[in-house]
Amino acid sequence: MDETAARAALEALIAERGESYAALSRMLGRNAAYLQQFVKRGSPRRLDERDRTLLARYFGVAGAVLGGPDAAELVPVPRLDIGASAGPGRIAEDGAVRQMALDPALLRRLGVRSAAASMIRVEGSSMEPTLADGDAILIDGDRRWPGSRAALFVLRGPAGVQVKRLRLLGDTIEIASDNPEAPPPRLHPAAEVDVVGRVVWLSRALV
Repeated sequence: MDETAARAALEALIAERGESYAALSRMLGRNAAYLQQFVKRGSPRRLDERDRTLLARYFGVAGAVLGGPDAAELVPVPRLDIGASAGPGRIAEDGAVRQMALDPALLRRLGVRSAAASMIRVEGSSMEPTLADGDAILIDGDRRWPGSRAALFVLRGPAGVQVKRLRLLGDTIEIASDNPEAPPPRLHPAAEVDVVGRVVWLSRALV
C-alpha cells in the first residue's frame, strides 16, 4: 500500500470513530498537528513505524491497513454497540455486534481466552476517575465470580447493563461505584447478581 492510500485509510478511521487528530498525535508523543499534517499535507511523507503500529493497535486494524507490513494475525473480538452504564443503569437494547481486532499478545498477557473476550463501551460518570464515559472496556467472560478483594465487573440486572466494583462478602455481593459523589455501596444476595465478566483492560481516547 502506498502512503496516499495509508493517509486515506487513517482519515477514514478517524472520521468513523469520531477521534481527534490532536488527541491521537499526543497519544503518540507527537505535537498536536502531527497526524493532521500527515493526512492533509502529506508531511511527513511516511509515518514512523512505531507510530503506525500504535495507531493500528489503537484502532484494532492490521498494520497493513495503514501502510505497514502484515503483522501477526490479530484476534477478532466482538464489540457490542450498547453501553455498560456507570450510572444508575441502562436497559440493554439489542445492539449490533462489530468485530474489533486485538493483538493476541495482549490477550495472552491479560490471561484472556479469545473465545471469552468481548468489548463494550462505558456510559456515565459514576465510575470516575477509574472509568470515564466513552471508554471501551475488555471483558473476560471466564471470570464471573468476584472475590473478597474488590474488582471491576460488568453485570446485568433489572436496571440494565452496568459496570461496577464488586466484592464478595459472605453470601452477598457488594456493588459499589468509584465516584465519591455516587450513591453508597449496596449489598445483594450473591445468587441474584448476574455477572457478565471481569473488566481487564480499557481503551480511551485522549482529549
